[in-house]
Amino acid sequence: MSEEEIREKWHGTPMLKPRIEKVTVNISVGKSGEPLERASKILEQLTGQQPCKRKAKQTIRGFGIHKGEPIACLVTLRKEKAGGFLEKAFQAIDNRLSKECFDGQGNFSFGIKEHIEMPGTKYVPELGIYGMNVSVTVVRPGYRVKRRRHVKSAVGLKHLMTAEEAMLFIRDEFGIEIV
Repeated sequence: MSEEEIREKWHGTPMLKPRIEKVTVNISVGKSGEPLERASKILEQLTGQQPCKRKAKQTIRGFGIHKGEPIACLVTLRKEKAGGFLEKAFQAIDNRLSKECFDGQGNFSFGIKEHIEMPGTKYVPELGIYGMNVSVTVVRPGYRVKRRRHVKSAVGLKHLMTAEEAMLFIRDEFGIEIV
């Protein structure tokens, strides 16, 4: 199916047009204490939300990580906050994404090596520089039926997202170049 046919299908049937469900931003420090607190402050400045801490699932003695020790912080953004953050994050990676960033269901992830690459962010020596992972979930309206508690149901094969449709949506919505 060509890009024009897909766009016509979206225009004719609004339930088929993709949307961004959530954006998950993760900074993994690898140790608890002061470095994790600094990363948490940076994430709160960038997103405007309080991050939650993630704990290690297993002990890795070589890295000095113990099971249950907090080693990362995470924020989930939805709706307008998600779109606003994505615009800044795409500018940090020069509005380019690789095809390999997309999975089979149309979701994609990318990394930002230094948080100061995001527009409007200044370097604060007390906090340092951290990299982050950004994961974006792209869905169609109606995906709620497989996650709700009451009367769960499967999403039909024709309604599932594909990587090509997600790439087209991101290209149209944000002006991103897919390499």
